[in-house]
Amino acid sequence: MAVGSLAAARRPSAQARRSGELVAVCVALLLTTTPAVAQDLGHKLPGLLGLDAARIPEPGLYLVYRLASYEAEELRDREGHLIPTAPFNLLGVANAFGASYTTKVSRSNVFLTMTVGWPIARIKADVEDRPEARIDRFGLGDPYVQPVRLGWRNGRSDVLTSYSIYLPIGRSALAGGKGVSSGQITHEFSGGGSLYFKDRTTFLTALASYELNTRQRGIDVTRGDAIEIQGGMGTKFFGQLAEAGLAGFAFWQVRDDRGADLPPVLRGARDRVYGLGPEAAILLKAIRGQVRVRYEWDIGARARPQGRIFVAGLNFLLTQRGKPAGS
Repeated sequence: MAVGSLAAARRPSAQARRSGELVAVCVALLLTTTPAVAQDLGHKLPGLLGLDAARIPEPGLYLVYRLASYEAEELRDREGHLIPTAPFNLLGVANAFGASYTTKVSRSNVFLTMTVGWPIARIKADVEDRPEARIDRFGLGDPYVQPVRLGWRNGRSDVLTSYSIYLPIGRSALAGGKGVSSGQITHEFSGGGSLYFKDRTTFLTALASYELNTRQRGIDVTRGDAIEIQGGMGTKFFGQLAEAGLAGFAFWQVRDDRGADLPPVLRGARDRVYGLGPEAAILLKAIRGQVRVRYEWDIGARARPQGRIFVAGLNFLLTQRGKPAGS
């Protein structure tokens, strides 16, 4: 943070008030993206998927838990320049719980996956000497439902496509909501695949998604549609009990935010961010589970905070092919 920005933040001016408004609005928009492994519990927030972005899970019923923690100390404007604010801290933490079921369709190499998930989230933002920009929200996020995810598998690749929907349980912060709901329905259409090398021990995976947002409840604001790509490259070792690699993401808002109630500071601003970081996973055979962790840094952010995300997930195989796991 620039030294001069702190002094500027303490001068009561129109610029300072606009900067404080921008902080609050940026955090409000971050709420609309906050609600895993092959069992996806929703990925509107960039970085929630990595090496399992477009791989087909083995048939069975899974219980899934995911922790995501996002931290940032910088805000970037629509050109990617640092916004001069007083010391700024943003923390978003989400605990998502869900279930996922995968079955093989007939005797073909076609797989069907259905998933439901629901996050509990907290978002805190603080700007020194600007109480109007402070936010502390906690509650249930929007449930995630993926009624259909179709995958095709052969010896060297997986290909899949899916449809998902996020359902609002309240109003957004822009509409006066007190919780962490986005206040909008979001339709998500995804497609991607994975390539495998060296007896499927080394792989490359990528999933592209299009997010179609509807008008928010109680306010004439519609979040612009976005395209997101998540994936990475990794390798398995220790007899395929563990894997590690490099994960990454790219996010572009492809349509302007719009509506009569949209704050002027956001008109024409489109989010953009890239990210990169390490990922590792290990299979826990004793409990038929898998633990996966990932840490990624934002790069090239525009019209949004720039920070880093930590994700940890646990999959537990409850049943396999209609039989209790381990039987």
